[in-house]
Amino acid sequence: MITSTNNERVKKVVSYVEKSKARREDKVFVIEGMKMLREAPVLQVREVYITEKFLDSAGEDDKEILWRYGAETVSDEVMKKMSDTQTPQGVLAVMSQYEYSMEEVLEGYNRESDIEGKESAPLILVLENIQDPGNLGTMLRSGEGAGVTGVILSKGCADIYNPKVIRSTMGSIFRMPFIYVEDLPGVVNDLDAKGINTYAAHLKGQKNYDEFDYTGPTAFLIGNEGNGLTKETADAAATYVLIPMKGEVESMNAATSSAILTFEASRQRRG
Repeated sequence: MITSTNNERVKKVVSYVEKSKARREDKVFVIEGMKMLREAPVLQVREVYITEKFLDSAGEDDKEILWRYGAETVSDEVMKKMSDTQTPQGVLAVMSQYEYSMEEVLEGYNRESDIEGKESAPLILVLENIQDPGNLGTMLRSGEGAGVTGVILSKGCADIYNPKVIRSTMGSIFRMPFIYVEDLPGVVNDLDAKGINTYAAHLKGQKNYDEFDYTGPTAFLIGNEGNGLTKETADAAATYVLIPMKGEVESMNAATSSAILTFEASRQRRG
């Protein structure tokens, strides 16, 4: 059992939780909780840490998973030091990061077929400068639920491997292809050239979002929580779409906008 918070392995895990640079250099991220570990792809799991208290209360199926990974037992104090939460769940794992190509993002790495066996058209989220980790994680989670096939992020977005993002994805991080890009307007132009219809969520939209046909290849552009899309990125889109609002509300939460648009596309695709 590891009981010292000065243990080198413990300090390494703490650096992965706290610093994006450490995660990036070693190409890892951290997950917490048995639910996440159950969903994690086996080949991505590098290390697993558990407390004795968690092990004593774990079911036989969970114990089998933990022993499969050679879980290391740590004291409650050490787990609290490594955890990003105030009340750790008692199980934590270090995972290998994902590396997706633009082709995998556009084609839908895990795309499902519809009820007739026909492959659905790409449904892409293009995110610019999304700063709130909870928003970003929620976008991945709701995106998976709506059938999003891939996510493209500007370099100004939050680190997708931030523990708060990971927690908010509720496991979608394992299944949603994504890629960070330097030139987002250029990528949007490339999407148009590939026959993917690009729609920017924008207050200057002349038509409401539910007046368009999203059954073909579609990409939705969502901008920063406070400032929306930059002019250059918004102008690269083929069409502005408006989410109408009542009352004195001036703007929509980015994650909410993403869910509204992607679930409308999902509704249309169900026929």
